[in-house]
Amino acid sequence: MTKPRQDVNNNSVLHSSAYYLQKIITGLVSLLSGMGVTIHYFVNPSRIITQQYPENRESLRMMDRFRGHLIMIHDANNQHHCTGCGICEKACPNGTISVLTTQNLAGNKMLGRYLYRFSQCTLCNLCVESCPFGAITMGQDFELAKYDRQLLTYILNKT
Repeated sequence: MTKPRQDVNNNSVLHSSAYYLQKIITGLVSLLSGMGVTIHYFVNPSRIITQQYPENRESLRMMDRFRGHLIMIHDANNQHHCTGCGICEKACPNGTISVLTTQNLAGNKMLGRYLYRFSQCTLCNLCVESCPFGAITMGQDFELAKYDRQLLTYILNKT
């Protein structure tokens, strides 16, 4: 009667030993895979994509898909294409943009001030996508930290 009980214990020990051995082999394969990536970049340093910031601050170029703060595009004559229609203001989900309009001498609506609160912006890009005139875009500037929150409010049509 004691013989079958011993077989059950032996099977349990054998099963847990196999599981333990499987985990060791999986860990070694994972370690060697990671070391392979490290050795590959060590042998091919030109393929490294990690930037050494701030040592390369002058030459650092952000990726095309990077979204900095909102900027208004101005031409060589310092003119912009914003008409003050307010579509970007309506598209913004958290009220980051305030388009304050005025009237010119002919009585037509025109842009007075374009306020952008970077401290509230989630960089969702909905304002840029909704602008029918292509007047705004997301910038590439990445050093935007300030000590004072009020310094994060920009007037974009300011010359």
